[in-house]
Amino acid sequence: MINLILFGKPGAGKGTQAAFLKEKYRLVHISTGDLFRYNIQNGTDLGNLAKSYMDNGDLVPDQVTIDMLEAEVDRNPDAKGFIFDGFPRTESQAETLDRFLATKGMDITATVALEADDDLLISRLLERGKSSGRTDDQDEVKIRNRFEEYNQKTAVLKTFYQAQNKFHSVNGIGTIEEITSRLTQLIDRL
Repeated sequence: MINLILFGKPGAGKGTQAAFLKEKYRLVHISTGDLFRYNIQNGTDLGNLAKSYMDNGDLVPDQVTIDMLEAEVDRNPDAKGFIFDGFPRTESQAETLDRFLATKGMDITATVALEADDDLLISRLLERGKSSGRTDDQDEVKIRNRFEEYNQKTAVLKTFYQAQNKFHSVNGIGTIEEITSRLTQLIDRL
């Protein structure tokens, strides 16, 4: 079983790359963004709560995210593995994920950080915001706030996963195909 965590700042390409990795390795892709959108579009209590935070460019509180994620893992008992995209974002979430996976007889195989320059990411997000309808992709101030949240809370995951010898950094600049090639080379060595 392969369980991967993809992380990086907003716009780093986690969702795009997860789609390729899902097909290549036959994994279930769990995107917190997709979980949020599903719950928001269906007007669930968790969805409405998540939307209120996202609209301000803030991270959704742990328990809301965890409840959505656990339900999704439970819906896929025969999976060959999972790609966690957008979760965990904090050390507390990482510890919670480790405990939850242990109850299923699983653990994280590797974490992969897609690295890219802030200015490039801002351009990507503003472009995405033109068609996505996401308010947090349409305002540079909100985007920079999300980057600051990432720097303060999520970047510490590097240390957390380095301590477990599970952290890998991949250059997230280039064509989609070039980045996919870098990722598959890394995963094939695991």
